[in-house]
Amino acid sequence: MAPSAKTAATKHKFVIDYSRPAADGVFDGADFEKFLHDRIKVENKAGQLGDNVKITRDASNRITVTTSIPFSKRYLKYLTKKFLKKNTLRDWIRVVASAKDVYQLRFYNIARDGEEEEEE
Repeated sequence: MAPSAKTAATKHKFVIDYSRPAADGVFDGADFEKFLHDRIKVENKAGQLGDNVKITRDASNRITVTTSIPFSKRYLKYLTKKFLKKNTLRDWIRVVASAKDVYQLRFYNIARDGEEEEEE
């Protein structure tokens, strides 16, 4: 059985929810959207997304990345962590998978760590 010439283009839709840090005024969604647009590589070229990758920002503090090419969810997590490190937010915010194709940015639970130190 020979493989078909071109199978239907698979669509991948990934969502990054940054509503918690944005509510505190710590996270800038427009800057993050621009960072993703400049850094996502398509065919080993950064910033040249073409029609293969679409990045949209919603009013509800979410960025949606829709691709028509094979794309890794892990690559989005890598880029998100890189953005957090660049803006010195990596010590306070973490990236958590809340569903199959959704990442959330959450604050580390620092209050619990402080209580443990007081007990010692």
